[in-house]
Amino acid sequence: MAAADPQPPAAPPQARRPACDARPRLTHTPFGLLRVFSVVIPFLYVGTQISKNFAALLEEHDIFVPEDDDDDD
Repeated sequence: MAAADPQPPAAPPQARRPACDARPRLTHTPFGLLRVFSVVIPFLYVGTQISKNFAALLEEHDIFVPEDDDDDD
């Protein structure tokens, strides 16, 4: 008689899940998209204002002055 392959030890009961519970249920976040936009839009606006003011400061001190190169003629 051939020796049977050794079986791996069984998982503890709390680690086993039925096949239909492969993934946990997703919870619904109320006003989720509204919350995202209420955070993203103000921070984009503030970042834009900071960048605009910093660019004006650099131009004022002649650190960065954009040149108009119209050599496309």
